[in-house]
Amino acid sequence: MLSSEGFSIPWSFGGLTPEEARADTSRVVVVPVPYDSTTSFRSGSREGPNSIINASRYLEDYDIELARETYRVGIHTTNEIEPHVGGPEHMIDRVHDFVYPWIEDGKLITLLGGEHSISVGAVRALSKFYPDLSVLYFDAHADMRNEYMGSKFSHACTARRIMEICPIVPVGIRSMSKEEMDFIQNEDIRIHFGGELNPNNEWNIEDIVGSLSEHVYVSVDLDVLNLGIMSAVGTPEPGGISWNTILSIIREVCSRRNLVGFDLTELTPGDGPIANSFVAAKLAYKMIGYAT
Repeated sequence: MLSSEGFSIPWSFGGLTPEEARADTSRVVVVPVPYDSTTSFRSGSREGPNSIINASRYLEDYDIELARETYRVGIHTTNEIEPHVGGPEHMIDRVHDFVYPWIEDGKLITLLGGEHSISVGAVRALSKFYPDLSVLYFDAHADMRNEYMGSKFSHACTARRIMEICPIVPVGIRSMSKEEMDFIQNEDIRIHFGGELNPNNEWNIEDIVGSLSEHVYVSVDLDVLNLGIMSAVGTPEPGGISWNTILSIIREVCSRRNLVGFDLTELTPGDGPIANSFVAAKLAYKMIGYAT
């Protein structure tokens, strides 16, 4: 949207003006988290939030599927959460403390990463308001190591740490270690596999939704998507979910459950075409539309 003060596009998600994005009247709060201290292959996801917000400023306001201008629910963009260099566990605490007041105020939390470890802070905060919280976890990787490179809060341990808070439904997994497979089998964890174990890219959406509680947080590591539409990620994997498929799953979840927050993580904009940032921005806008 053009600023009412001149011919410029405001620096906010969707390019909304200060009046359109007022904190007190907005239904949605977008929180940029430029943090990537535990990435293990390619760093650069700290640039993800800035790139997603920039791309979002040029999206069409009108959603042809939903037949409405989603931004009218109000989308407030906060300041960036400053990275904590003391370690990922401190950054997780910082994310928790930052989003907690927004949750208390009834906002739909939209976290833009950054690496996947930041999700733990949001889930921890939301679980205090929603005791029945469950997490729909989109990722190419299991992220169920108990420890990785000396830290239990590495991005490779995110799903494991979330499981200590609330139930999790992993979708799109197509890469893991022997340690993770042993853990999954010993704990009898239901995985909705992608890749070689799902060569036809077929998904039991009824089963996925049926495994979730009433209040749901959706965590999206963008490497879950097909490399053809999302190559700018820190740890890419062949295969992946298509655009229409991930929208179908999220749309059904939002129609039958209460989405209380979500995140998009692991975009490394320097490792792929600018189109990847637009894909991430549009996915965020679609999820806001479905949730509201």
